[in-house]
Amino acid sequence: MEKLINDFSFGLFFWQTTLFILLLLLLKKFAWQPILDALNSREEGIQNALDEADKARQEMVDLKSSNDKILKEARAERDGLLKDARMIKEKMITEAKDEAKEQSNKIIEQAKQTIENEKLAAITELKNQVAELSIGIAENIMKDELSNKDKQVAMIEKMLDEARLK
Repeated sequence: MEKLINDFSFGLFFWQTTLFILLLLLLKKFAWQPILDALNSREEGIQNALDEADKARQEMVDLKSSNDKILKEARAERDGLLKDARMIKEKMITEAKDEAKEQSNKIIEQAKQTIENEKLAAITELKNQVAELSIGIAENIMKDELSNKDKQVAMIEKMLDEARLK
């Protein structure tokens, strides 16, 4: 180190310092500035990419929210349609039951009416047969009673007595 101090030259120091400063200025202009510009450009590109990523992430969140909303609406619509379908089904079943009940009541009423008509026809037929039998029996009895003159007189007197009692 002592040799350096002894061999020190002020002119050499001045030229070395001047060349060093000139080298620094040239590096600053031709190397540092383009390097810094490239770094700044790269930093801006990275920042833009991060901003785009944030924007894309936000769009994805918005899309997911929108998809969830659409899905909820679709589910609500599906539930509404199912509810409407159930109501229509129940209404159709109720209408079918009511119609079947009405038809069965109509058939039962017709059957009752038919039974009543048949019953009246049977009663009428039975009355007619009883009347015919009674007339036949009375005719036979009258023939038998009227064939004898004494029996005729006795019968007339008996009828007159019964007529007076009432």
